[in-house]
Amino acid sequence: MGRARLAELHGVATTYEPAPGHSARVAEDTVVAVLAALGVDASTPRAVHDALEAHGAAARGRLLPPAVVLRQGHKRNLPELPGGTLLRVDTEDGDSLEWDGAAPLPLGGHLLRAQAPDGRAARAPLIVAPGRLPVPDGRGHGFLVQLYSLLSARSWGMGDLGDLAELAAWAGRSFGSDFVQVNPLHAAVPGPPTDPSPYRPSSRRFPDPVHLRVEAVPEFGYLTGAAREEADALLARAAGLRDGVLRHGALIDRDAVWELKRRALELLRAVPQGPGRRAAYCDFLAEQGQALDDHSTWCALAEVHGPDWHTWPAGLRDPRSARTARARGELLDRVDFHCWLAWLTDEQLAAAQRTARAAGMRVGLVHDLAVGVHPSGADAWAQQDAFAAGMSIGAPPDAFNSRGQDWGLPPWRPDALAATGYAPYRELLRGLLRHAGALRIDHVMGLFRLWWVPQGYEPRRGAYVRYDAEAMLGVLALEAHRAGAAVIGEDLGTVEPGVRETLAERGVLGTSVLWFERDYAGGAARPEPLEPERWRAGCVATATTHDLPSTAARLTGDHVELRHRLGLLDRPLAVEQREDAAGVAEWLALFGRLGLLPEGPGDEEAAVRAVHRFLLRTPARLVGVWLPDAVGDRRPQNLPGTWDQYPNWRLPVADAAGRPLSLEELTASPRLHALMEDLREQGGEQGGGAGGRR
Repeated sequence: MGRARLAELHGVATTYEPAPGHSARVAEDTVVAVLAALGVDASTPRAVHDALEAHGAAARGRLLPPAVVLRQGHKRNLPELPGGTLLRVDTEDGDSLEWDGAAPLPLGGHLLRAQAPDGRAARAPLIVAPGRLPVPDGRGHGFLVQLYSLLSARSWGMGDLGDLAELAAWAGRSFGSDFVQVNPLHAAVPGPPTDPSPYRPSSRRFPDPVHLRVEAVPEFGYLTGAAREEADALLARAAGLRDGVLRHGALIDRDAVWELKRRALELLRAVPQGPGRRAAYCDFLAEQGQALDDHSTWCALAEVHGPDWHTWPAGLRDPRSARTARARGELLDRVDFHCWLAWLTDEQLAAAQRTARAAGMRVGLVHDLAVGVHPSGADAWAQQDAFAAGMSIGAPPDAFNSRGQDWGLPPWRPDALAATGYAPYRELLRGLLRHAGALRIDHVMGLFRLWWVPQGYEPRRGAYVRYDAEAMLGVLALEAHRAGAAVIGEDLGTVEPGVRETLAERGVLGTSVLWFERDYAGGAARPEPLEPERWRAGCVATATTHDLPSTAARLTGDHVELRHRLGLLDRPLAVEQREDAAGVAEWLALFGRLGLLPEGPGDEEAAVRAVHRFLLRTPARLVGVWLPDAVGDRRPQNLPGTWDQYPNWRLPVADAAGRPLSLEELTASPRLHALMEDLREQGGEQGGGAGGRR
């Protein structure tokens, strides 16, 4: 009982539900390991007793919690304070206010100070957040795309920020689209080979310069002599990479692209900057501060010692050591190069968002926040105190995966976040929201709890660790409010009761995927498709995601054949095909009853249009069109459960025959135009909804 009580005090669950209504106990050794990662020794009965005593003594002696997060318009009680305790708030603007614990306070990150009559004093970070997050006005539609897959005639072998700006300008001006949602653009752990997944980044705080449009860097126009000749040769090699993907069926090769871009950018770095450019760069350095210095130092050290900081010489594993400081000085030119790359990428992200808004998009770019970072990357090195050593996050066993999942990403320690006033989290959000109209949060349930798996344990032998959701949502609300950005939560799969309701109450939009929206509350053995008017309004409604089959593959059953070829089916092919076809037929029948499929059965393009007509019938705030769906692409960008059996994260957008399409070909596609014109027309019929001009 003592260990269970200790676990409860530190937010570690000792049970979980592998299926609704079924409870399973967490193994004792897992509880001990997770508590150890939180700095609590529970290895013996004596250690448990001592830890409980220490926790109680600390609680009795504490005037204030490690951090206080308040929501405007909602009361959140402070711990009971001795009578006569004086409270003072030092605001972020430099004011100092006496506070009674109830009076309204300005939004922002402040410092709360307490002085008790017995002489005890305490201080704690105080965050005052708005009651709700901003949400887009009215309704709208937009594209969902993996940026690397969107190659134009100017790309260097993968999509870049110039391509993103072009897509946004075209979609906004041609169809009245309101947003373009992209995959995480976070900095990757360098290879070779580089992990192509955008969801295992080195840093979530800074974007990857592989996304730069090199020719758009102003210094490119001032190259002369031998540097100009070398740049032209690099352009020719880049054209070869691009043509290999678009014309000859090659996979996107991120490492080959970066090899060319890095050399080109090194040439540009040697071009003298004008005084205005230099001043802007210095401002960026001052604004980003220690976080950018750490990130760039890691990048420079990784060039010398490899990308896994655990294998570096002992002194360099500590970002604050004297040896690291010396190495930073010795590698100052490379550190500055990586700082400069971060600035260039920030500039081009800003330009893409300005382009989107100038094209009439109310939201513009929707960036994606991955759920975690690679354990050997820059963030894990620079913020070691904030991460739980020896732990990775994943998912418990469920009806779809009896072994559970281990994603190989270290979790943030909730106690460390609170002790810093959630500084790493605030800094991360502020960086991502700099040039965004909205932010998608992958696995948004992680703001409430995460499944921690001790190193060396099977994924099923993990435990849930709870985070202070009120604080996590409060910080999110403050940063989104200041950026004027909406927030979209990826809340698919197993969701703890009450989470969706809490997110909706705070203004976080959910994610609803058509094929999963069925009447599960009806109690039927096979739930029927959910009628459009019964969908939730506070969501982005889509037909698919990057981890799911495309709509064409779903309609034709191609995705079942693919999984069969790769040995991923748990049942005979014929059984899977029958069940899949029956599910699709149910949706098509509903479309027919609603008059959304006047073309009748057997027309794949018409069925794809009917899917999106249906999405417009729902009250969803935003409707997302998976860009490959618009041209009939059959292939998923990522096939969960595969590693080298399938080219995850390396495919360009292609047509129904699998022929890669450039951005120019995409925008000229009759199939795409028919779908988007249909969306514009149907949106107008829904009363100024998606596609209508403001």
